[in-house]
Amino acid sequence: MAKKEENASFETKLQSAKETLEILMNQDITLEESVKAYEKGMKELQEAQKMLQDAQIKIQEIKAS
Repeated sequence: MAKKEENASFETKLQSAKETLEILMNQDITLEESVKAYEKGMKELQEAQKMLQDAQIKIQEIKAS
């Protein structure tokens, strides 16, 4: 399953981060659950940011050639 998550699209990662935010907004979750959700959300956002940066680099390379 980790392999599948690594290959997730930019949009999928953003959607997952949004879902995690909804979980964090739930006042009924425990501190432990919120920490786990926060870690997951931050990981998704970091991976999405990396994908965005990679895409920007590719675009710059295309423009330069």
